[in-house]
Amino acid sequence: MTGLRLMAIHAHPDDESSKGAATMAKYAAEGHRVKVVTCTDGRRGDILNPAMDRPGVLENIYEVRKGEMAAAVDALGVEHAWLGYEDSGLPQGDPLPPLPEGCFALQPVEDVAARIVAQIRDFRPHVIITYDENGGYPHPDHLMVHAVSMLAWEKAGDPDFAPEAGEPWTPLKLYYTHGFIMQRMVLLHDLLLEAGKPSPYELMIKRWKENKADIMERVTTRVACADYFANRAQALAAHATQIDPAGAFLASPIEDQQRVWPTEEFELARSRVDTTLPEDDLFAGITEEATA
Repeated sequence: MTGLRLMAIHAHPDDESSKGAATMAKYAAEGHRVKVVTCTDGRRGDILNPAMDRPGVLENIYEVRKGEMAAAVDALGVEHAWLGYEDSGLPQGDPLPPLPEGCFALQPVEDVAARIVAQIRDFRPHVIITYDENGGYPHPDHLMVHAVSMLAWEKAGDPDFAPEAGEPWTPLKLYYTHGFIMQRMVLLHDLLLEAGKPSPYELMIKRWKENKADIMERVTTRVACADYFANRAQALAAHATQIDPAGAFLASPIEDQQRVWPTEEFELARSRVDTTLPEDDLFAGITEEATA
């Protein structure tokens, strides 16, 4: 089947490029409609790429990140919508400082969910991608995305919820994206060392092993998308203020990534259709009858 619809709900501009990006590019290229909903505008983002730490960038970070996002969307071939909330920044310190007043993570969950529901009812996705209960990592904005996504999943088809948000639509499947797999990083780490190159993965791997954080135990669905790793790399590079070319996202050659780990990983968290696990397709189990 072609012409199915996939929606990915993300916290910040750049999240779409590091979590399920090649999968989205694959489905878009195959004739499905794919839409990214970005909840915040990234105005509190730091400049994480030293090459972009120059006059005029931080002062205009809002406009800069809008341009970066447009380039990333073009690289992936997907549709896009902003919700426009102010991001919360990444609180640091002990104890953690309070979140900025008015930021995304402090919004009423039901209010944000109603806006997500409006996006769902307008686009009518069969499949939704979001973050797990830990936010992928426990950033306040990521945790908020999980909360509002799960409420929107439950309420989008309910005509009594936010009737002003459009005609009800009931999505069929919801996935958590798992973009950071320890086993993948270990393989890429070893290849860099064998080639005599520095590896940015060492500290990450050490922390995973110490915390015994094996996300692969939760993966239900692996999508073969190696042909679209170049699209993913282009989208990542588009977010130049956030992605350091020497960092973990772009350190390994595309060819190495295609050879040792040609998939992206997801966890089927909710489903209203029958499917068989493990899967290799986010649309598995969705029939013409189910989409009628």
